[in-house]
Amino acid sequence: MNIGAHLSVAKGFTAMGETALSIGANTFQFFSRNPRGAKSAAIEEKDVDGLIKIMNKNNFAPILAHASYTVNVCSDKKHIRDFAKMIFKEDLEKLEKLPCKLYVFHPGNHMGQGEKIGINYIINALNDVLKPEHSIMFLLETMAGKGTEIGKTFEELKTIIEGVKLKEKVGVCLDTCHVYSAGYDIVNNLDKVLDEFNNIIGLNKLKAIHLNDSLTEFASHKDRHACIGKGNIGLEAIKKIVTHPKLKELPFFLETPADLKGYAEEIKLLTGL
Repeated sequence: MNIGAHLSVAKGFTAMGETALSIGANTFQFFSRNPRGAKSAAIEEKDVDGLIKIMNKNNFAPILAHASYTVNVCSDKKHIRDFAKMIFKEDLEKLEKLPCKLYVFHPGNHMGQGEKIGINYIINALNDVLKPEHSIMFLLETMAGKGTEIGKTFEELKTIIEGVKLKEKVGVCLDTCHVYSAGYDIVNNLDKVLDEFNNIIGLNKLKAIHLNDSLTEFASHKDRHACIGKGNIGLEAIKKIVTHPKLKELPFFLETPADLKGYAEEIKLLTGL
C-alpha cells in the first residue's frame, strides 16, 4: 500500500523522508510554500540528495506538493489571479529541483462570477503557466462545493482539463471527504462513483487520493475532515477504497486532524486492512 501523510517542510526534505519512515509511510505530502502566505523556503542540493537516497532505498511512492491556500486563480480580482499565476510559475521552477512530479491545487472560488467564467480563468492560467519542457503534473483537487468553489463535480473538472492545451500535464487528486460532501456516495456506491469518474474524466487521470473521513454528513457541501473511521464515511467504506482494484496502486495521503503519533496509528490501521 502506498500511504503517507501531510508533513511540515520546516526541517527540510531529508527530515520529511525520515519522518515518513518513522510513522510507517512510504510517501508524503508537503506545502510548496507557506500555506497561508507567499513565502517559500530555499532548496539546498544536499537536503534534496538526502531525500532522494531515502526514497530510493525505501521504494517510496510518488510524493505530492500542495499549493498554498492563498492561490485563487479564478478570483474576480485580476491582481489575485496574477498572484496565483506567479506562485504557480515559481513553484514549478522549485519543484523541478525535487524528486516530486505531482502538484495539487484547489481550483478556486469564482466569487459570484459563475462557474463558466471561473473555469475559463483556470484554463487560461494553466495554458499560460504549463510548458512542454515541464515534468510536473498539475492535479485538480475535487472539492466539497462550499460557497463558490469550483471542482465540486466531475463535469467541472472535465471542462477544465479539456480546455488545457497540454492535457497530459493535468490530472486529478480525489479527496474522499470532499467528494462525499459534494454528493458522491462513496460509502454505498463506490463502484458507481468510480464508473462515473471514468466515464466523465477517465481513471487514467486519477493520480492521487487525499484519504480523509468526514465530520459532516453526505452532500453537506462542507469541508470538515475527520480522522480515519471517526466520521460519517467510516472505516468499512475506507477499507473498500484503499483495497479497491482500481485505486489500490495509487498514492494515498492523509490530511486528517492528527499529529504524527495519530498519523502513525492511522497508517498502521490502514495497512492492516
